[in-house]
Amino acid sequence: MKVGCIGLGDIAQKAYLPVLTTLADAELHLQTRTPATLQQVGATHHIPAERLHTDLDSLLAVGLDAAFVHAPTGVHPEIVTRLLEAGVATYVDKPLAYELADSERLVELAEERGVSLAVGFNRRHAPGYAQCVEHPRELIVLQKNRVGLPEDIRTMVLDDFIHVVDTLRFLVPGQIDDVTVRARVIDGLMHHVVLQLAGDGFTALGIMNRLSGSTEEILEVSGQDTKREVRNLAEVVDHKGQPTLRRRGDWVPVARQRGIEQVVYGFLDAVRAGKVLSARDALATHELCERIVERAAQQAL
Repeated sequence: MKVGCIGLGDIAQKAYLPVLTTLADAELHLQTRTPATLQQVGATHHIPAERLHTDLDSLLAVGLDAAFVHAPTGVHPEIVTRLLEAGVATYVDKPLAYELADSERLVELAEERGVSLAVGFNRRHAPGYAQCVEHPRELIVLQKNRVGLPEDIRTMVLDDFIHVVDTLRFLVPGQIDDVTVRARVIDGLMHHVVLQLAGDGFTALGIMNRLSGSTEEILEVSGQDTKREVRNLAEVVDHKGQPTLRRRGDWVPVARQRGIEQVVYGFLDAVRAGKVLSARDALATHELCERIVERAAQQAL
């Protein structure tokens, strides 16, 4: 199976290549427009020179079966369009695109061509979060905070807060009937945002503070007088009377802890089996993000 990796930045090098380079049946091809990075990453992973590409035309010419897109968000629409038109099953980092219209067009194109399109919402596969689906979820609270990083509204929501939005959608136990957004935006930069999703018997809160004094990610799901807390995707604390702590094993790879390994394997297993994956559910997350962007803009100071 010929697999392409497009874009060799931080996320590709830290999260995806350590998984992709271990696949026995994958002939891995790398593509980036930066020759020095291409040579350095190729040498690190012992990729033969004939599998290193500086342009997408060269990469597509090898006849890819699947591709992973880790290029900057701004070029996702162009790259993903080329891949889908070539019939290549495509996995792309979130978001599909900054603009909802572009995301909609890509999902429709994939459906028209009958080609798999998957979006990298790896937290759905992270063990600590996946296990929360088994827990009572009357109240869900997810915080993903940063230090000194207020940012443009659309960029912050689509590049980062989208993880919170999608994880809440994944965890809510029923239909969402109410959406509330509160944001603090000063001089065009978002300082914090709070999303509330509510339905019959549940409330879910998503919080991102870009001036929190700490980089952290904390998930709490509670119900029926019990609570499960997941800290930084690594520690799970169950509260039922006395707290019980479970830590990530010393030898558990970060890619597995964060769900990267699982989502890569799942995507490629579908390609091998000839199963076409749909990005319709991922598009629903993008649609909700667009509502957040619009409401945050209305609250700007």
